[in-house]
Amino acid sequence: MNIKYLYKNIAILDSQRDYIEKRLAIVEKILEKINVVEVEIDLDKKNLIRIEVMVRTPKDLFRAEEISESLEGSIDMVAEELKTQINRKKDKIWTKILRGARSIKKKMSIDDDARF
Repeated sequence: MNIKYLYKNIAILDSQRDYIEKRLAIVEKILEKINVVEVEIDLDKKNLIRIEVMVRTPKDLFRAEEISESLEGSIDMVAEELKTQINRKKDKIWTKILRGARSIKKKMSIDDDARF
């Protein structure tokens, strides 16, 4: 997975970076093709950490943002939101496939001469 980091007013330790990659591995397991993952980490004037993660695929863009006091809490919430968005998109596609199959099945007719 190709991850790009952007830090504003904050320095990140290697352990925190590993934690971010570990949490975003959930997204990698769900999605097949990921072009790039962009992680933006910002420290604002109130000492709150804002994390924004954008996952780019060939067809879609998934984005989540969270503001909290801890980096770990923010990345956990962002990972869950991304997981929810991806699952919702997959369910929507699957529903359209099933709906199409049902409409084809309704249009099919059984011949009166058929034996069962």
